[in-house]
Amino acid sequence: MASSDTWKTRWKDKILAPDAAVARINSGDTVFVGTGAAQPQTLCEALAARAGQVHDVEIYHLLTLGAAPYIGEDKRNSFRVNAFFIAANVRDAVQQGLADYTPIFLSDIPAEFSSGRIALDVALIQTSPPDENGFMTFGVSIDIVKAAAENARVVIAEVNDQMPRVLGDTLIHVNEVDALVPISRALPEYRMPEPDDRIRKIAGYLADLIDNGSTVQIGIGRIPQAVVEHLAHKRNLGIHTEMFTDSIMGLIKSGAVTCTQKTINRGKVVATFCMGTRELYEFVDNNPFLEFYPTEYVNDPFVIAQHMDMVSINVALEVDLTGQVCADSLGHKFYSGFGGQVDFTRGAARAKNGKPIIAMPSTAKNDTVSRIVPLLSPGAGVTITRADVYYVVTEYGVAYLHGKSVQERALALVNIAHPKFRSELLKEAKRYRYVREEQAEIVTSESFAQEGLEHRATLHDGTEILFRPIKSTDDRALRDMLYSLSPESIYYRFFQPLKQFSFAYRQKLVNVNFRDELPIVGCVARPGGEEIVAAGRYIREPGRNLAEIAFLVQDEWQNKGMGTHLLQFLARCARKSGITQFRASVLRDNKAMLNVFHSSGFNVHIKLEEDVYSLTMDIGK
Repeated sequence: MASSDTWKTRWKDKILAPDAAVARINSGDTVFVGTGAAQPQTLCEALAARAGQVHDVEIYHLLTLGAAPYIGEDKRNSFRVNAFFIAANVRDAVQQGLADYTPIFLSDIPAEFSSGRIALDVALIQTSPPDENGFMTFGVSIDIVKAAAENARVVIAEVNDQMPRVLGDTLIHVNEVDALVPISRALPEYRMPEPDDRIRKIAGYLADLIDNGSTVQIGIGRIPQAVVEHLAHKRNLGIHTEMFTDSIMGLIKSGAVTCTQKTINRGKVVATFCMGTRELYEFVDNNPFLEFYPTEYVNDPFVIAQHMDMVSINVALEVDLTGQVCADSLGHKFYSGFGGQVDFTRGAARAKNGKPIIAMPSTAKNDTVSRIVPLLSPGAGVTITRADVYYVVTEYGVAYLHGKSVQERALALVNIAHPKFRSELLKEAKRYRYVREEQAEIVTSESFAQEGLEHRATLHDGTEILFRPIKSTDDRALRDMLYSLSPESIYYRFFQPLKQFSFAYRQKLVNVNFRDELPIVGCVARPGGEEIVAAGRYIREPGRNLAEIAFLVQDEWQNKGMGTHLLQFLARCARKSGITQFRASVLRDNKAMLNVFHSSGFNVHIKLEEDVYSLTMDIGK
């Protein structure tokens, strides 16, 4: 290691003014500009001032948080931006053809530099001041900056005394830099817009998918950041993510994040860059709980896959009915980029108990456009293939797609689309033969949870059951349940020995109007979605406050209190609709069902006719 005096002498020799430093950039050079809040703004301004003095300089960068002063009609002969990720400061230029976009996975970019496929002449970076041994850090953005600095022919560092010193694989020595530009400049701040009610609904569904002890990646956007508000009650969460934000900082301060159950980098939050407020930058400064690494590590799907219970949360612009995800363009207009979305989706998919999630509002443009579409918009690219998609979440619920048929996918996505678009989406699904022509119309009920039509209960053995109205997407789960029943259970429910439950018959069960009929299913969570283990419904008699009731419990779930929970929940729902009485028919030998009714606490009137009991229950007002 060089002595203290040696590096300090070299430090003084390398100090230049901004305009003198960028004078090393010549016509035809390829220049890299640092990322996010670590964008070297002073150097960028000095470079832009050379417009007309240099020509055909190509500028590569990821998302940058400051201005892009080298873009403009008057600078087009001097500079041409090539963005790996399109931020707001270059979006118009890209869409107008004044800048380029290179679609690429974030984890792959460093290899482009090291292999020489993208040969960098100059890297403009920003660092923290050197320590006593001459080591600076890349500060709040390591990502692809480290690889750029290691492979560029000339490295020019803007050394900012307001840049945090960030720990991890973040060091660069003064001797590795060709020119140093000392500055004192506040980092640009980034504040996420406040989530609206729709975003909060989505975040609530996302939080339900995250278990205690999970390691979480939270992508860029309002939705991924909003989910953090719902995680403060979780325990022992870990963080392995690209972007570290104020919301994650808040989650750490709440005590929800300990990283004690992470499979690798245990006890450490791992990220590759951060953007946020001054408070965030102060939090990351010399913080031993945080370690920042380059993207070739953080975004490596094989590294991500080593985490048990890995959850990745990313956003989309639109999803077609087969599950194809577009996240980087609005039709032919490029909007953002691949970033690490695919890296984390594939990594989480391969992790034990991993959950890759795509989230988005169901509509755009003030509810005039559905984001769930029959076909992707003309020109739209496939960011994530239909085979890579697992969970899709909107404010109307969760669709699990992996391993599902095209018909199951289409129905699941129609069910979480905005209600005003569901009918048309179903018609289009039939038109493209994604679903059967005889598929019944999907009921456009509002949120069942909001209406009090969802209920979680705990059975005698401690198992948690979700009771909710049946959905058209429940056909397969209902089919599986019906065909698993014993002959005795079938006879007790249907009063005859049925051996077939046809698609047409099941369609009548899963598609109802919800005005005079309420079918409820009891579900348990499974890796591939929900398993239906019980079903019940009431059907109101026209013009009366009386409803016929019947329900069914899978054989292995009987004698656990399931029937009692079903009855009580159906009664609560019925009372909201003004129903005051239930009527049921029960075979004489069905002792278990008779016991459910007799122990319900309701006033039960019973009459035996041949081998069938007719029961009437007063369920209250």
